[in-house]
Amino acid sequence: MDCLFCKIIAKQIPVDLIYENEKVVAFLDINPVNPGHLLVVPKVHSENIAVAADDDLIALTLAVKKLAPAVCAVTACDGWNLEVNNGNAAGQAIDHTHWHIVPRRKDDGFKHWPGHPYAAGEAAKIIALIRENLMS
Repeated sequence: MDCLFCKIIAKQIPVDLIYENEKVVAFLDINPVNPGHLLVVPKVHSENIAVAADDDLIALTLAVKKLAPAVCAVTACDGWNLEVNNGNAAGQAIDHTHWHIVPRRKDDGFKHWPGHPYAAGEAAKIIALIRENLMS
């Protein structure tokens, strides 16, 4: 497998792990939005959150709960984003499930995407289609 994160987990590529348990690893993003930007990665390969095992997603959540307050304490941030990119169009650069903890400051200049209101009747149609397509 030619997955960068799998190679990091297998210790084929050196990285300074900040956190590791039996299910996940966490390390600094090499292109951080802000200092302290972490990646939290399950040890078992899965392409994205939609196909990741439930127990890996639980482990990611618990690791984020532990790591984010530590990141904020160190960076004196005003808050933090938990970011998950699924698929190339959404900005996922490595096809291995991973979550970003991004420390934020009120004046950091990082802007979220613009929102657009729904056209008349559009929201109801989308709601119905999503409900019809929910995975069990």
